[in-house]
Amino acid sequence: MPLFEFICKKCGKKFEKLVFSTDNEKLKCPECNSEDVEKQFSTFSANSSGSAKSGGHHCCNGCCHHH
Repeated sequence: MPLFEFICKKCGKKFEKLVFSTDNEKLKCPECNSEDVEKQFSTFSANSSGSAKSGGHHCCNGCCHHH
């Protein structure tokens, strides 16, 4: 599922939201209802790309039990 992290540029609230390509509604901050939100880089994608470059084990779905 496409779960994205956002931050509200008005009040600074960080939140996650499931966003589908078929969604046409404007994304709003759950704290102040502002539409001035910005998508953040996900922690998972930043961590997984770093481990892949270093030659470490890389799991595609984020639930790897490889130690």
